[in-house]
Amino acid sequence: MSVVVARRLLMTSSSAVLPRTIYNTCPSRAFPPLASAPLLPASRRCQRRRSRCAASSSSSEMTVTSSVKVAGRELSVHGRTVLSGVPEAVQASSAAAGGPVDGVFIGADFAEPASRHVVSLGALRGVRFMACFRFKLWWMAQRMGEKGGDVPHETQFLLVESKAAVDGGGGDDAYVVFLPLVEGAFRASLQGGGAGGDELQLCLESGDADTRAASFDRALFVGAAESDPFAAITGAVAAAKSCLKTFRLRSEKKLPGIVNYFGWCTWDAFYQDVTQEGVEAGLRSLTAGGAPPKFVIIDDGWQSVGTDQHNPDDPATDAKDKQPLLARLTGIKENSKFQDGDNPAAGIKTVVRAAKETYGLKYVYVWHAITGYWGGVRPGVAGMEGYHSNMQFPNVSPGVVENEPGMKTDVLTTQGLGLVHPRAVYRFYDELHAYLAAAGVDGVKVDVQCILETLGAGHGGRVSLTRQFHQALDASIAKNFPENGIIACMSHHTDALYCAKQTAVVRASDDFYPRDPVSHTIHIASVAYNSVFLGEFMLPDWDMFHSLHPAGDYHGSARAISGGPVYVSDAPGKHNFELLKKMVLPDGSILRARLPGRPTKDCLFTDPARDGVSLLKIWNMNKFTGVLGVYNCQGAAWSSVEKKNIFHQTGAEALSCGVKGSDVHLIADAATDPEWNGDCAVYRHASADLVVLPNGAALPISLKVLEHDILTVSPIKDLAPGFRFAPIGLIDMFNSGAAVEGLTYHRLDGVKSFSNGSASTLPELQSLSSQAIGLVCMEVRGCGRFGAYSSVRPRKCMLGSAQVEFTYDSSSGLVILDLETMPKEMVHKIVIEL
Repeated sequence: MSVVVARRLLMTSSSAVLPRTIYNTCPSRAFPPLASAPLLPASRRCQRRRSRCAASSSSSEMTVTSSVKVAGRELSVHGRTVLSGVPEAVQASSAAAGGPVDGVFIGADFAEPASRHVVSLGALRGVRFMACFRFKLWWMAQRMGEKGGDVPHETQFLLVESKAAVDGGGGDDAYVVFLPLVEGAFRASLQGGGAGGDELQLCLESGDADTRAASFDRALFVGAAESDPFAAITGAVAAAKSCLKTFRLRSEKKLPGIVNYFGWCTWDAFYQDVTQEGVEAGLRSLTAGGAPPKFVIIDDGWQSVGTDQHNPDDPATDAKDKQPLLARLTGIKENSKFQDGDNPAAGIKTVVRAAKETYGLKYVYVWHAITGYWGGVRPGVAGMEGYHSNMQFPNVSPGVVENEPGMKTDVLTTQGLGLVHPRAVYRFYDELHAYLAAAGVDGVKVDVQCILETLGAGHGGRVSLTRQFHQALDASIAKNFPENGIIACMSHHTDALYCAKQTAVVRASDDFYPRDPVSHTIHIASVAYNSVFLGEFMLPDWDMFHSLHPAGDYHGSARAISGGPVYVSDAPGKHNFELLKKMVLPDGSILRARLPGRPTKDCLFTDPARDGVSLLKIWNMNKFTGVLGVYNCQGAAWSSVEKKNIFHQTGAEALSCGVKGSDVHLIADAATDPEWNGDCAVYRHASADLVVLPNGAALPISLKVLEHDILTVSPIKDLAPGFRFAPIGLIDMFNSGAAVEGLTYHRLDGVKSFSNGSASTLPELQSLSSQAIGLVCMEVRGCGRFGAYSSVRPRKCMLGSAQVEFTYDSSSGLVILDLETMPKEMVHKIVIEL
């Protein structure tokens, strides 16, 4: 078993080489400060900045928007201090040039150019925050705190809550977003530091000792909004886009077709031992059980790779001898496992054809690393000379090493990788992808992406190298996979996020580890909180999972409300079809929510993995309903001391929380009535209970560790006094409400008619009961039990032109009728007469 497989199975840390001496200019716990790069004196700093930016001056106060100010060495929002003791070296400039944005850009000047700078932004105290930071080179996780010193190294996103009562400020709570950006050849991040324990620092680094700078104008954006943290985040990322002009938002990108279908990935089923026969066995097994996959990801194991020859004269031989040799790509075509014995020249086309023609798949994706393979492209291989691969050894930033010390001895560090020359990388991607596309492959999962930031030496730095590779990758994807067939993986660095114009799907967290019991609660918390940030750029993919697993329901329900793709990595014959049928319709499609799933507003600053008292609530939207997932994620988290995920003590008793209709942040958008009063019908999936929640009322939920519940939240429509209705959807599916694609209410006294959707043709009007008060017309996709809330027993239910049987529970108001299987492109037309 290779060391790469071992790392993914056992969660051992990744690594890279020790940082160069130049990095010791960083005043952090692990790397003490040097005097080589002091801040520029104030007079010279102001003179330089005036010549660069007319918006800046040496004035002691600059009002940049109506709410965000830098004045008197304080950064304040709506009159409430967020940062105090802001150094004079830190300067703000208006973000107004980017549009009506409530925020400022932050920069700083230094006395001497260097490849790494750290500057204090001032003291952060008396707040609550949520940080997305990289606990590994590849992946982010969440951390909550109350002061600057709690902010981890490698923080790439910081959301701060400033309470209305602080400093005597009025109005609503303010939500402040700190976005460290890329500026020129430098990438910024945040970290805590300072002797007082409450200092927030900005770290800027190029990743190349020869790529230096001394002056920065827009290394950090600070944005704000009152009352709505999600609006603050969206506005901040939009401002960054207007400033950088190097990336596009999720809402501007084309989503690949796989996101609307159920899929299967070969990784946890076979790891690198995947074969053509294994792929067909997995597809056959799932299809036979009634959960037909419509896409497959053939993961690591299909490529032609080889290891280096042992060299006893290599100075790193001793280190290498303790590790398996790292494999490198030796050709763009498939290995012998994917060559048909009767027709080897057909190559991977054989399994692609079988997947689509025999098993009815729509999409086939394959895996590759952004450098070709884990060890890159082997230099000098016959037929690959045109890629000009050269051996290079990773040089990882001190912030990553602080969080993941194992990077210093990882196999990539000791053995290096063959890096395709940036000027040849488009040719490499295009030839690889063109070969795959000709075989019928529809897309690629591109892994190991963050390694690029460690290889910037000699290439103009980390930002420059990453941008060159991603521009080439984007161009090749656009040319060869017209449905935008790409998933980004191991890619949680802002070097890539801030140059991502094409990729629309990104893995949201570290892997699903079926054999590691500490990982499951951590996974759900991480994907939810990371999606707060990542979801602005791409659609987060919450990863594969095993359906036949002690935590299968826990994982599966989260995927169903994530808004992203839903796929498993089951071994053939090892499936829980009862679970899968809660997510997958008979035609292989899924009921996908419309947005990235994210924690509810009241959970953004609590710590559902560590605090021992909080449950995690995740919200999402459908067209006419909302959905909430409630999870107990306590008992395990990443340890800042041990630098790994660990169990910690937590109580065995259940934890409780209240669920409100307004927890679905945009639930009002699902209401068909502009005068909706906030009342909701809530269906609990676990207990099959339906309750009516008046506006502001809360439903108590209690869960033990690894327990969850899913709730469909539907705005109630008042048709007439005493006549109320709300659709629930396919009640045996986790995200039941996504089945409702059209909804129209008709009040029959001619006073009102509320319509939303395409259900407007009403031949049933001719057969109405004389005492009918109203009609509810719905278009529903899928099959199974359809449920709705009605305050009165319906007079009749029509399915198409036929009257159908239904049940009605007068105590809860739950109406249920059965829907038969129907092709995906068709919908059931339901008319309920009240």
